[in-house]
Amino acid sequence: MLKDFSHKLFKNIAHTFKGSNFAWHLLAIVITYLLVISGSDWRYFEFTAAGWPLSIRMPAGLLGFLVPLFLPIGFYLLGKMQGSFTLKNTGAALGQAAFVGWFITSSYKALTGRLHPELLTNLSNTDISGVFNFGFFKEGIFWGWPSSHTAVAFAMAAALYVLYPNHKKITALFMLYAAFIGLGVSVGIHWLSDVIAGVIIGTVAGLVVAKSYKEREIVSE
Repeated sequence: MLKDFSHKLFKNIAHTFKGSNFAWHLLAIVITYLLVISGSDWRYFEFTAAGWPLSIRMPAGLLGFLVPLFLPIGFYLLGKMQGSFTLKNTGAALGQAAFVGWFITSSYKALTGRLHPELLTNLSNTDISGVFNFGFFKEGIFWGWPSSHTAVAFAMAAALYVLYPNHKKITALFMLYAAFIGLGVSVGIHWLSDVIAGVIIGTVAGLVVAKSYKEREIVSE
C-alpha cells in the first residue's frame, strides 16, 4: 500500500516546480502581491467577516480535513476488495496528490510566516493582511500563505479530472467540493490571496501527480 501511495513521490514534488509549472508558482506570488497592495485582501475580509458567510467556515474546514483522509483510502480499499487496479490506482493518486499539495503549501507557510485574519479580537479592525514574517517556522504551518485546505482539495479535483476525463459528472462534483472548501476557508481562516494561491499550486500538484499515475495505469494494462 505504501509503495502505491509513494509512486514517484519525490520526482512528482520536484516536477511541480519544473518548467512551465514554476511559472504558476510565480503567478500565485504575483497575484498575492497585487491583492495585498491593492487592499483587496482586507476589503474581502471586511465583507465576509459577518453574516451568512461565517456559517460555511466550520463545515468547509472539517470537510477539507476529513475527505482527503478517507476518500483515498476508501478508493484503495474498494479496489483491493474488487481486485480493481484502476480503483487502487485512483486511491493512491488522490492520496499522493493531497499529500503533495499539503507538503508544498506547508513548506511555503514555514518560510513566509503570514499572519492569519483575526475575528473577534483586538486585531479584527486592523489591516494585518500585509504582514509576513519571512524566515523559518515563525508562524507555524496551520495558518498562512497559501491555504493548504484549498490546495489539497484542488489537487484531488485536478487528479480526478486527469484520471477520469470522460466522467464529467464526477469531476464536476469534486470541483464543486473544492470550490466550497476554498470559499469556506476564505472566510475568517485565510486571506483571499491565500486561497487563490492554494487553487493554483494545488491544481499544478494534482495534474503532475495524476499524470504519473495515469501512465502507471496504462503500463499495467
